[in-house]
Amino acid sequence: MPASGTRSRGRPPQPVEEGAREEEAPVEVGADGEVAARASTAHPVPQVSSSSSGEEDGEEAGDGDDEDAEGPLLPSCPVCMNAWTADGEHRVSCIPCGHVYGRSCLEKWLAQCGKKSATCPQCGKMFRQKNIINLYAPEIVVPNNDLEKQVLSLRDKNEFLENQQQKLIEEVKEYKRQILYQQRLINESSSKRQKMAEQSSDGAMIAESLPSLRAHGGSIDLCKFVLQNEFVLDGARVMGIDASSQIIVASGRAPGVSAEHVLTKICMFSRQETKVRLPPNTKAVRDICITPGGLAIFASLGRKLSLLSMTTNNVVLQYDLPAPGWSCSGDQTGPNHVYAGLQNGMLLVFDTRQTKGPLHSLSGLSTNPVHTIHSVVDDSGSMKIISASSIGPCIWDVDGTETRPNLLTGTENQGVCISLACAAPSSDLIVASFRPRVEFSGDGSASQMGISQSPTLSGSGKLGCHALLRRTSSTSFVKEQICNGNVSELRMSKSAIIPCSGAGQHLFAYGDESLRGVRTWRLPSFQPCTDLRPHRQPILDLRFAESSTGEKYLGCLSEEKLQVFRIRS
Repeated sequence: MPASGTRSRGRPPQPVEEGAREEEAPVEVGADGEVAARASTAHPVPQVSSSSSGEEDGEEAGDGDDEDAEGPLLPSCPVCMNAWTADGEHRVSCIPCGHVYGRSCLEKWLAQCGKKSATCPQCGKMFRQKNIINLYAPEIVVPNNDLEKQVLSLRDKNEFLENQQQKLIEEVKEYKRQILYQQRLINESSSKRQKMAEQSSDGAMIAESLPSLRAHGGSIDLCKFVLQNEFVLDGARVMGIDASSQIIVASGRAPGVSAEHVLTKICMFSRQETKVRLPPNTKAVRDICITPGGLAIFASLGRKLSLLSMTTNNVVLQYDLPAPGWSCSGDQTGPNHVYAGLQNGMLLVFDTRQTKGPLHSLSGLSTNPVHTIHSVVDDSGSMKIISASSIGPCIWDVDGTETRPNLLTGTENQGVCISLACAAPSSDLIVASFRPRVEFSGDGSASQMGISQSPTLSGSGKLGCHALLRRTSSTSFVKEQICNGNVSELRMSKSAIIPCSGAGQHLFAYGDESLRGVRTWRLPSFQPCTDLRPHRQPILDLRFAESSTGEKYLGCLSEEKLQVFRIRS
């Protein structure tokens, strides 16, 4: 209904000041005889529109849906846009035309005009100092159904979180009981650990061997892990080991505001550290590989594959990648070929004698990131690449005519592949690690029926599995054994296969989430062997390396610490 004045949404309180009683506010009447400026039956609360006339108010009232979409109307002064108060200098006040402001804003406006009267900032009608009427409202509230809905929603969420908290408390209690039980087992083996430490010739601490919940059958450990050194690091991610030079290269962020990505060269025995600044736009390093020729290859999220000289600490060659690099490897048969696994599922082959680009660009079976690659040689002497993405382990014939990889049989329905260990250079044994696959329903939420029946271990990762694959031909593998283990719910963890004394004797090492340390199993039976000294943070990278003289090392990296173990068979 059109009106000649502004329609107020609330009933104004009665004026009480002496000066305000000298002149009453005008009342305008619409064409249909209704009082438009002062009459109200909606709420006893003043609400202000930012329009400059009654006609514009009517238009805004008609567009209420848009106003609600933008958010609730706040009780604020249209001059300074700050909320007014029930008392004080900026108390809610009105002038004869019916528009509402903070009192201090009206007084400032009068002073700025330099006269005894001024015009209303919205409708232009004249008013004086004595016309300013204080409105007495004990509480200024704007009715808002959306806020009520939010309160009800938050109340429901609070009840849900309280129930979840109770469940987590019960899980924590159960976890504490397990810790106490493991601690009792550790205490029972203290005499054995003491004897092992005394037998250590160089005084290094022997890794603690926790009794397994499974029977050991009276067998002895194939290998002993002697803690050679520990290094405190900050923000470490991945590493590479040069066993012959006894140098470890770890990636991370430099301290400071810029937090640029750097490499840290660490001598295993002298504890000497050297920071290597990386070229701009390199970004986070996802994988590092040390070649026998003294080069450190690293793939980074800045779409770079870089070769670093271990002698000069300079990047001597850098390739641009079509997608962020996730993994890299050198060549087992020569110093010239290097390989990079990309975030889009591709595998690139480079020859370091050609600096322009890759020799081959091979497409994968999916667009999932290739998080692990191993360069191996089959029985016929042909070069093969064994890689892993979330769909599972694949084998690539980079020397042949095939342009796409083959998924290894027996791993199709194991879950999400998060790690791949290979017994290089022959790769006769492979261990692929999986976590349960989460399927999503049509509405985008996780379907409970799509989750593996393996239970979730709160604070200890998820119960996944490790699958042992044995080579049967140059391109074929067969699944031989499966073992359950605690795996990460988020990270693509690293693992390693460690050769031991005796023909065909190997250990499998993996960063167990429940231990926050490394657990080893005997292959092919997956009989638990040794648990290494734990970290405060989960294990992010795990590397085995063997020098030209036969010395074997195992590096364990978390975000805050690096451990180096010497392996004795």
